[in-house]
Amino acid sequence: MGSVSIPFSQVFNSLTGGEVSKTTWEYIIINYRLPKAVMAIIAGMGLSLSGLLMQTLFRNPMAGPFVLGLSSGASLGVAFIILSSGLLPGFLAGVFLSSYGIILASTLGSLLVLLSVLLVAQRLRNTMAILIVGLMFGSFTGAVVNVLTYFSTAQQLQKFTFWAMGNLGGQEWSNIIILAVACTIGIILAAVCIKPLNALLLGERYAKSMGIDFKKVRFIIIISVSLMAGGITAFAGPIAFIGLAVPHMAKLIFKTSDHLVLFWATLLSGAVIVLICDIITQLPGNDLTLPINAVTSIVGAPVVIWLLLRKRKMNYN
Repeated sequence: MGSVSIPFSQVFNSLTGGEVSKTTWEYIIINYRLPKAVMAIIAGMGLSLSGLLMQTLFRNPMAGPFVLGLSSGASLGVAFIILSSGLLPGFLAGVFLSSYGIILASTLGSLLVLLSVLLVAQRLRNTMAILIVGLMFGSFTGAVVNVLTYFSTAQQLQKFTFWAMGNLGGQEWSNIIILAVACTIGIILAAVCIKPLNALLLGERYAKSMGIDFKKVRFIIIISVSLMAGGITAFAGPIAFIGLAVPHMAKLIFKTSDHLVLFWATLLSGAVIVLICDIITQLPGNDLTLPINAVTSIVGAPVVIWLLLRKRKMNYN
């Protein structure tokens, strides 16, 4: 779906190699809409699974894929490129402000925060302390971004704001393949941890009593989340609420805490929900495109509020 109305039969023919009435329709479908749909599926699967891993690892229903500060690190990298572009010569500014320059800056920012968190994790035994460290890294990088925005121009602020809103479109197939490979590795690493994740539901001590190497599992989970959440943020920007809300939706729909079921349920639910959100951002016959973050927040925020209210009732009972 999009601003140009294309009959479903023509879409089907285009995707299956059949004849299409207009070559422009086929070009739009193959080069614009299909990459955007694939990007939505990858983002939904990666962020949702990352949220499930973080919530189980930290035993905190409010944990999301960005609690380790990866999103803030990516924002810091992009902010340095966009908001400091006025200090660079014209040629270099054009190179760094290209889509590849922004992706590279975002990736390096996430990688820097990840390495910092891993170094701290080696020295800390308490998993909750790692959560606090991740939040502190996020606060620090957020403060640096605020300083940069204070001294930036209106045009630079506008470009950075558009990136921060998230965007699934405008991706080349080469970018999608790179992201798909990174997320596939992250999903495989997460699949290795399904059994330990079930043990972690009962606590770190219980998991250790079952013979699980907790430090190794924690390291694998952090790397898995970093590959998925960091990669998606680099290519599509920071997409809010999906990683926080979708794991809870999957638990409600499938009524289980078994990660063997939740693993696949979260992947499926995340892909479907982000696709629906993407459809809402670009309604048929309308030239206006809403930011993906605006729609995901509308879907995710009521779920988080409901969870808080439900948790309060449980505490009183």
